[in-house]
Amino acid sequence: MSVEIKKPGWVAEFQAFIMRGNVVDLAVGIIIGAAFTGIVGSLVKDIITPVIGLLVGGIDFSNIFFVLKPFGTHFDTLAAAQKAGAVTINLGVFLNAVFNFVIVAFAIFWVVKALSRFQRAKAAAGPTATELLLTEIRDLLKTKT
Repeated sequence: MSVEIKKPGWVAEFQAFIMRGNVVDLAVGIIIGAAFTGIVGSLVKDIITPVIGLLVGGIDFSNIFFVLKPFGTHFDTLAAAQKAGAVTINLGVFLNAVFNFVIVAFAIFWVVKALSRFQRAKAAAGPTATELLLTEIRDLLKTKT
């Protein structure tokens, strides 16, 4: 004796939605974007920020912060202030986030520019052999009707 379990109608709709190309492309883009964010974060933190800090006199951007509470207290590093439970405005962390954004935006600009150039070159190449054959078939069918 076998028992057949009937799937609700929305399950098939959900499967069709997930398998559409746009959703899969979006998922792949998000995964690649997350990995790219790690690379850019390291680029900013480990390469760009130290160079900029060196150019402006050895300032470590991640340790630019202002203590709000307890007011007037001085901490040498942001980590020390956070460990003590101080309330801080972390300007350096914000600047690093801005650097990350600018670098990601710049990289995406160049990727989109390259893809656009590739698509224009493909469009300028003309129709493929398959497209030409389909055009001929279409024209023949038009003349027979």
